[in-house]
Amino acid sequence: MSATAPLAAQQERVVRGLSFEGNHALDDYTLKAAIATSSSSAFASLWWLRWMGLGERRYFNELEFRRDVVRLLLLYRQSGYMNAVVDTLVRREGGNVHVTFRVYEGEPVRLTKLAIVGVDSILDVAALKRALPLQEGGPFNRMLFQASADTIADRLRNLGYPYADILRSYDVDAAALKAEATLEAVPGPHARIGEVRIVGTEQVDTGTVRKMLSVRPNDVFRQDRLYQSQRDLYGMGVFRSVTVGLVDSVPRPGDSTVTVLVRVAEGPRHRVRLGAGYGSLDCFRVQTGWTSYDFLGGARALDLTARVSKLGVGSPTDAGLRGNVCHFLHDDVTSDTINYNVGLTLRQPAFFSPRHTASLGLFAERRSEFKAYTRQAVGLNAGVTLNTRRNVPVTVSYGFSVGRTTADAAVYCSLFRVCDAADRDLLARSRRFGAVTISGVRDQVNSVLDPSAGSLITASLMHASRVVGSDTLYEFNRGQLEVSRYYPLGRRGVFAWRALAGTILPARRIALAGQSVHFIPPDQRFYGGGPNSVRGYARNELGPRVYVTDSLEVQGTDTIYRPDVSVRAAPIGGNSIVVMNAELRFATPLFPDRMRVALFVDAGQVWQRGGDPGTVAGLRVTPGVGLRFATPLGPVRLDAAFDGYPAEPGPLYFQDNKTQNLTLTNVTYQPGLPPGFWKRVVVQFAVGQAF
Repeated sequence: MSATAPLAAQQERVVRGLSFEGNHALDDYTLKAAIATSSSSAFASLWWLRWMGLGERRYFNELEFRRDVVRLLLLYRQSGYMNAVVDTLVRREGGNVHVTFRVYEGEPVRLTKLAIVGVDSILDVAALKRALPLQEGGPFNRMLFQASADTIADRLRNLGYPYADILRSYDVDAAALKAEATLEAVPGPHARIGEVRIVGTEQVDTGTVRKMLSVRPNDVFRQDRLYQSQRDLYGMGVFRSVTVGLVDSVPRPGDSTVTVLVRVAEGPRHRVRLGAGYGSLDCFRVQTGWTSYDFLGGARALDLTARVSKLGVGSPTDAGLRGNVCHFLHDDVTSDTINYNVGLTLRQPAFFSPRHTASLGLFAERRSEFKAYTRQAVGLNAGVTLNTRRNVPVTVSYGFSVGRTTADAAVYCSLFRVCDAADRDLLARSRRFGAVTISGVRDQVNSVLDPSAGSLITASLMHASRVVGSDTLYEFNRGQLEVSRYYPLGRRGVFAWRALAGTILPARRIALAGQSVHFIPPDQRFYGGGPNSVRGYARNELGPRVYVTDSLEVQGTDTIYRPDVSVRAAPIGGNSIVVMNAELRFATPLFPDRMRVALFVDAGQVWQRGGDPGTVAGLRVTPGVGLRFATPLGPVRLDAAFDGYPAEPGPLYFQDNKTQNLTLTNVTYQPGLPPGFWKRVVVQFAVGQAF
């Protein structure tokens, strides 16, 4: 009999509501997962949505409903609540049913003593007890009791005891609501790795497989090394299945070694990828890729990628879309030409050690940052990641490219006093850029796409100078640190915060336009604002800006500039940045598994230390609210943040459209606040969480 199909008259009622009352030790999500009765989807259960005819209707099964009471009682008793009572309330309205389970939990049976024996000479028992899921003084939860036994067994297996077993025993005094439990370890023999057998290889050399393994003959047995070997073999991309385990399920008498069996099944050696999409700052884009796994043997992979964006707005594909579907780019001068990136990368895992990886790549690109700069270059990147399997892998890389970076004329004029068109052309010439970068990541989040617990810390240091191959214009040191932390609140709630800080220290001064300045290329400066920064500001609009007009009036001997007639703003970025975010995410009553609400506050600023033009002061704080929709690609989010600040004031330049030269006026331009509340709300749309 099925609980989801109307097979009899009494089953034809639709469950329009399912609720629990009185439960405190176990939440609604856990209780719903333990029973067969389930509520219809939101479109079929909420009266104001039923008329749409959407959603799945789930039917009421009288027999399964009675069994659900027993299921809940068993769940509570397994959780330590021996005296729990479950009552029900069923409200029938025609063909609809509203079900309520009323729970009287009572006092739990508490664990007064937990004894761990058999590991005194192997483990620190006091520290082990503190780390177990089941704790003295808490409810005697049988599931946590089993989890505690598994925890001890795992620790023993990672210390060289492959056949460790844990015997469980307990004594419950239901009348006194007390329990005592014992976990007795039977470690078995201490063992080392003997033989490592590899079966199932066809085209892949067994020596390549052996090089990827974390287990070697004569090593002390560790279960986690077997798991790590399995993950690394999967990561090669050439196997469709991998198992790494022991040949024998029980120890062999008189033998202190174990035999490891690696069983693989090979898959396709090549992969082709093709994708297309639309982005508000990319317009239409296409990308493709081809990967060859185990390229020339040795587990290395060769990856060829290509990406083109700004299709529909950039030359030679300009189709006049700036005025409609790609209207976000209507005044972005950096989007006048398509962007592209072509890359060829060779990756070598197990570089001198299974714990290290290396990569070498060649690339050609043209990329633009919204309203900020355009970078066109060809070059190479080489890097080595050390201890890739540890908590904090460190990557040392070197990049070298030859290319040119261009920005708005006002950026060069305000930052470096290079206002003449000929001098700007000098800065925009192709130059060498070489840099050494050291970066580290401490990733302890529970999900890459949508983290709800753990932390993520990233840090990077870059050095560019003539010593590492850079042109004299490209000499600086750049550092950045980012810390994110996630705290789960119930089943679906999350509180998260992020702090980011960065600074750039120029290595030397250079002479430009008859003066000594610190030059930092526009593509290496910090920019703020956007869906992953301070969300009250559009992309790159946080921080110092300059303004340019080409309109003026001559009244007698006076020249009056008219920025109100024609003016454009250009972000100049900065050499220091601070961004802080705090966000509370919680499920919505409608589609709680698919949709969440976020309340957030962002704060940050971009500064130009030691620079007069565009200098700003004070953090900008923008609160907001957003929606999160779960998809297979990660959460799609829509954020709306309120910006109560006027745009940053900045120097006003007059541009002669004939000579393209700029002149600094005596006007400091200050755009006014948009009138009304809603015009100060900035809407951001993106895929993935903000941090």
